[in-house]
Amino acid sequence: MERVLHHVRALHRLEPANADHLAALRVALSVAVPSLLLLATGRADLIIYAVFGALTGMYGRSEPHQLRVLHQSQAALVLLGGVSVGVLLSVNHIHSWALVGIEAALAGLGSLYSDRVRLKPNGPFFGILALGACASVPMAVPWYTALLIALGSAAFAVLVGFAGWVRRRRWQRGAVRIPAASQPVDRRAMLIHAARYVLAVGAAGTIGVLTGSGHPHWAMAAAAVPLAGADLPSSVRRGIHRIVGTFVGLAVTAVVIIPAPWTLPGLFPGQQAVVLALLVILFQFTTELFMTRHYGLAMVSFTPVILLMTQLAAPADPGVLILERAIETLVGALVGIAVVVAVRRRGSRSPALLLGLARRPRH
Repeated sequence: MERVLHHVRALHRLEPANADHLAALRVALSVAVPSLLLLATGRADLIIYAVFGALTGMYGRSEPHQLRVLHQSQAALVLLGGVSVGVLLSVNHIHSWALVGIEAALAGLGSLYSDRVRLKPNGPFFGILALGACASVPMAVPWYTALLIALGSAAFAVLVGFAGWVRRRRWQRGAVRIPAASQPVDRRAMLIHAARYVLAVGAAGTIGVLTGSGHPHWAMAAAAVPLAGADLPSSVRRGIHRIVGTFVGLAVTAVVIIPAPWTLPGLFPGQQAVVLALLVILFQFTTELFMTRHYGLAMVSFTPVILLMTQLAAPADPGVLILERAIETLVGALVGIAVVVAVRRRGSRSPALLLGLARRPRH
């Protein structure tokens, strides 16, 4: 029972701060510059590609500058790979079952790569999210323009992350960013973990297609969230944080995009694109501010980021957009938790034992 109470308290525990404001400022700057440039040229609809490239700045937040460059370069491959495949699917109007199969397969490959290079945040989540989001919006520019925007944003994010080196100018020869590089990689565990991603993402996408959802990629992205947990309790917590944080974030989003006298569209008529673009930057800052301290709070801000970008790229009925986001997140997170429970890593204890509902066997 004591272990159960420990896990319940962990749901709302705020982890200690670790210069989070600096990392948040770097990410916000990485998002702001390309987004404002696009806004100034009247192409707010392309901000979605700039933001996914700029998310490269979320990686390597506490590493020395020379190792952060390597870490962010490795992460950029995941993000730009997701954008590239998503743009390719959008150009060729590939959706529904083909999207599910391709995204599930790339989720498995992304898991293998993320585990191999030890990305942090770990897992292929942001690459999966970029793939589905870019595939779901129609192409308003040549495909290479979208890729160049994402590539330029990623390069700028790496530059921002490295800018602090100019002040200190410290370079350690032979430095390696993988702490456990000397330890052998458990290939079997990596394959099992990748298989869980394929199963969870594929199952969530299948449910989304069968139910006629307009955004099954949201369910697929949500299904990947619990799999990034280090163990069963943390995986379940991440799933719960994803659901609760998304629901609260949807309430915030409603105030931003639903036309009414008391919402932002009503207060700033005719300036919706400007308001949404500025809010994307603000919410990305608060997302990074809480990302390592409390995943649920981070999702309160990240949910509006995704929906506002989507609304800028392909305007839709706000009510339908919010409802589908809620349903797909709930379905995806529950599927992800179920896969974590059903397919456990080698050496894992039973769910009941991990949660403190059963006694350890005596030897």
